[in-house]
Amino acid sequence: MTGDVGLFVSVILQGLPVTVLATVGGIALTIVLSFAAGLALMARSRAVRVLARIYVEGLRGTSEVVQLFWVFFALPLLVGYQIVPLAAGILVLGLNHGAYGAEIVRGAVQSVPRAQIEGAMALSLSPAQRMVRVVLPQAVVEMLPPFNTLFIQLLKSTALLSFVSILDLTGIAQQRLIPNFGPQDFTIWTVVLVFYLVLALLITAVMRLLERAGAARLGRGPVPKRRAPVPAGVG
Repeated sequence: MTGDVGLFVSVILQGLPVTVLATVGGIALTIVLSFAAGLALMARSRAVRVLARIYVEGLRGTSEVVQLFWVFFALPLLVGYQIVPLAAGILVLGLNHGAYGAEIVRGAVQSVPRAQIEGAMALSLSPAQRMVRVVLPQAVVEMLPPFNTLFIQLLKSTALLSFVSILDLTGIAQQRLIPNFGPQDFTIWTVVLVFYLVLALLITAVMRLLERAGAARLGRGPVPKRRAPVPAGVG
């Protein structure tokens, strides 16, 4: 039904703000949890490392859909009140992808050359100062490419929020278009796919800008091309 493309776009567009809000909120929580758990995995305290490892393996090893159902349906029985659907969705997105992000942070921090850390120790910097001034500025640049992939995966996972009746891009298509046009309509799902693709490209563009800015700050930017010297007597 290609003649209905305009209608499909206008209806699906109504779910865009919810998808963007869930994505931005999920990314923000993912970043916080990634750094907290990633640094905790390298803590000197064994108890802290064990707790961080339980979180990482527990969230990575269970279904994201089941996690969403647990937070939305089971958790209210424990806390005594119903959680707002979008808040539950953002919480699950952040918790799940933060577990994956923790390993990104851990790997990036451990990739910083030992010589850099030893040089900071020679300058009598405290462990906290070494982390903030020497390790993290270099590690963050290494984290950006894998975080780009993780954030795009988080964006795609927002489609799961339709399972708890959240009217995101997928949910609004299912509830307002599919009943009238049928689940086999090719155009509806193509429009939804294009929306997700555009959002993914926007995330990639932002992350690439951050990569270039971070690399330039560390002096890793592209080396400017030198003009070849002009031979004497030429020109």
